[in-house]
Amino acid sequence: MQHNISKGEFTMHTILKNLTQQMEFSSDLKKNIYLFLTTNKYPETANHCIDVGTEARRIAIMFEANHEAAEIAGWLHDISAVIPSIDRLDVSRQLDIDILPEEELFPMIIHQKISKVMARDIFRITDPEILDAVGCHTTLRANSTLLDQVLFVADKIAWDQSGEPPYIEELNRDLKKSLAHGAFAYINYLWERKETLKVVHPWLKEAYEELKEKVHKV
Repeated sequence: MQHNISKGEFTMHTILKNLTQQMEFSSDLKKNIYLFLTTNKYPETANHCIDVGTEARRIAIMFEANHEAAEIAGWLHDISAVIPSIDRLDVSRQLDIDILPEEELFPMIIHQKISKVMARDIFRITDPEILDAVGCHTTLRANSTLLDQVLFVADKIAWDQSGEPPYIEELNRDLKKSLAHGAFAYINYLWERKETLKVVHPWLKEAYEELKEKVHKV
């Protein structure tokens, strides 16, 4: 997907430039992302991103989505892990990212928006579908695209914690019905436990309401 990577003149924000100091990137995007995360001392995130890319490709093929774009989105989705949660609001302001009240309360969740900017500015991704999927991979959003849903589900299947995800059986079962059913299975799992969440992100709420109506029509 070379056409999605811009190689022209580009000015990068100092915050992001500092994260890439002394790194020699090649023409291999996957290796560059892995190098970026491991050099910044996030090897587990590097492995998770590669795993999500593989899973996203598999799901994209299942549902006839763009599997190359899905894999790239998977590699990129958590690159903002290199920025500690405590710094994310400040970094978001410096990068001119819109911050919602829920993200002020729980800065971890804004990492999806930071990853989107980093994908564009560090790795020169220009495909808006890839960038938008990265930018909503944790919460999903209303009017989500096929690629949004592919990445969202892939991230929940290839999760970054130990053991089996507690929702995995239901998600896999519903994924056999449709991609929207699979995405809703996870959102519904969260919704049933929303009192235990730090915040309920408005994008998640919108995605829940939209997908609930969609899957119940089928």
